[in-house]
Formats: sequence, structure tokens, C-alpha cells
Amino acid sequence: MLYPELFKSMEAVRWNLATDIPWDDFDASKLSDDQAYTIKMNAITEWAALPATEMFLRDFREDSDFSSFMSIWFFEEQKHSLVLMEYLRRFRPELVPTEEELHKVRFEFDPAPALETLMLHFCGEVRLNHWYRRAADWHTEPVIKSIYKTVAQDEARHAGAYLRYMKRALVHQGKEFGHQARLAFSKIGVLMASAHRTSQALHPTNLHVNKALYPQDTVQSQLPSPGWLEHWLDNQIRFDGEWEGKVSTRILHNLSLLMDRTFHTAQDLNRYRKQLSKELSPA
Repeated sequence: MLYPELFKSMEAVRWNLATDIPWDDFDASKLSDDQAYTIKMNAITEWAALPATEMFLRDFREDSDFSSFMSIWFFEEQKHSLVLMEYLRRFRPELVPTEEELHKVRFEFDPAPALETLMLHFCGEVRLNHWYRRAADWHTEPVIKSIYKTVAQDEARHAGAYLRYMKRALVHQGKEFGHQARLAFSKIGVLMASAHRTSQALHPTNLHVNKALYPQDTVQSQLPSPGWLEHWLDNQIRFDGEWEGKVSTRILHNLSLLMDRTFHTAQDLNRYRKQLSKELSPA
């Protein structure tokens, strides 16, 4: 099992909301209204770990190891929402999300292939790490800069944990299952490493997940300002092609290590995916 080791490693570096955030360094002159509003939107988005956890526990019911790891992931993701709300409570109380605003992002996600979901969330954590690093650069107020740097480090650790479960899927559950896992990981990897070709921000909270609610079935669509994410990325933190390239490079690097191949581009990965698909097709 991976859960006991992951628990110990993450417990050892877990930060304390009361003592590890430099609350006393707050400088009101360095926080604009626009900046404060994006903190509210991110606080609500992070709250979506709640329906995501419900999805994971449903779709990974046969995997008690991974389901137990969800206790760590859920706790730390909800703490991200909590620390952002605590920041607003202290310094911009009028922007603290209401319970109704938080509850709106809790809706059921349709069942999906578990291995694809695992890969999707690995990529999502990689992307969030880079988004929050850019957010830390964009903000000028010292306390929120520190908060975004802190949660970015958490997202990187979460990506590493997901990667370990992906590796386990390749080697611990039989050759046929491993082949299916490679196909699932490469399929989602091609999509997430090609985000520069889309106008949509490719993150789990921005993807359609409930056919019955379409088109209001993304987490972002349930926010008070559904279009804020693209504006935040394009015009505020300026997550440009260079930064998107860093995300793609990170995804491809980790898949190269995982598959024991070299993928320099999404096209390389797509060729590998097609090869796997042919091998799995009936003669």
C-alpha cells in the first residue's frame, strides 16, 4: 500500500494555518479590488475538492489504498479553500464566499474511466502548481503571495502522489491492466499537453462532468463569475504560451519516465497512443 508512506511524508511537511502564514505582514496598500476578487473565486474553486472526492470514492470503490489517500488529498485541498477564505475574513470580509456560493459547486460528476480520471487529476495538479506560482508573482501583497507559494507546493506534492498510483497501475495489476493504463494515461496526456491549441483552460474544474446539467456542468460555470478563469489567466496572472509550455513539458517528462519512453512533444505521445491502440485492437 502507498497510503501509509504518503501519509507520513505529507504529515512531515504539512503547514499550519495559524502559525506558518505570515498574517502580520499584511499590507493593505498592496491589495487591489481586482486581486481580492480573484482570491474569492479561487477559494470557491478549491471547495470543489468536495464533489471530486465523492467522485473518487465512488469510482475507486475497489481500491481501498487510493481511497484512503483521498483522506489526505481532501483535507489539504479543503485547507487551501479555508486559508483563502481566512485571508478574506481578516482583510476583505465583504468578499468571503457564502455557504450558498460554496454549495453550488457541489454537484454529482458522471462516472468516468477511473484510470483516465487519475491521469486527468495528475495533470490538473501540475497545472495548478504552475497557475499558483504565477499568481504568487502577480500579487503584490506579501501575505497572499506567501499563501499562493504554499498551496503551489502542496499541488506539486499531490501530483507526485497521483504519479505513484499511476506507476502502481502499470506494474502491480497484471500486464493486460498495465496496457490499458498506458493507453488511458497517453490518451489524457495528449489532451492535457496540447492545451496551447485550445481556447479553454484545461483543468478538471473547467471540464464538463454531468450530461444532465449541460452546459452548466463545470465547476467554473457555478461560480458567481463563470468567466473569471480565462480573464485571470490571460489578463491578470498572464499565463502565456511560455508558462503553458512549462506545464506540457512537465507532463511529458513524467510520462516519459513512467512509460520508459521519450516524449518531446504531444505528437510523440499521440503516436505512442495510436500504437498502443492498435496493439489492443482485436486481430
